[in-house]
Amino acid sequence: MTTNHHIKQLVKILIAAAWIDGKIQPEEREYLHRVAKEKGLSEDPELHPLLHELVPIPAEKCYQWLQEYLGDRPNLEDYQQLLETISALIYSDGDVAIEEAKLLTRLQLLDPANQKSGFTSVLQAIQQLYQRSISNQ
Repeated sequence: MTTNHHIKQLVKILIAAAWIDGKIQPEEREYLHRVAKEKGLSEDPELHPLLHELVPIPAEKCYQWLQEYLGDRPNLEDYQQLLETISALIYSDGDVAIEEAKLLTRLQLLDPANQKSGFTSVLQAIQQLYQRSISNQ
């Protein structure tokens, strides 16, 4: 059972992930607002300043919230939901910044199954392609 607090934590992590490269892209902004609306949190007083980019969120806070959300022993369902939503956010603008790739890599290390799923393998392949394209520039 997912609580409202748990959902709010997930949305906060998404907002922080959007800030991980220093700015929120228009596609990321649209994604964040759509998720907040779907989850019934678009008018939440705690999330409002974060959603409207009144408060930039440092990368350290993103990683702290990730750890709090998953805890020491994350369950597979929470982990997969987090990985899927962060991936959708990061890939929403068609560009993966180095900081975003690092976030996905760090998140993969927290996989409770401790094995490569098909989804994780696809993400890794995309990350490797992106990293190669950066190094070739």
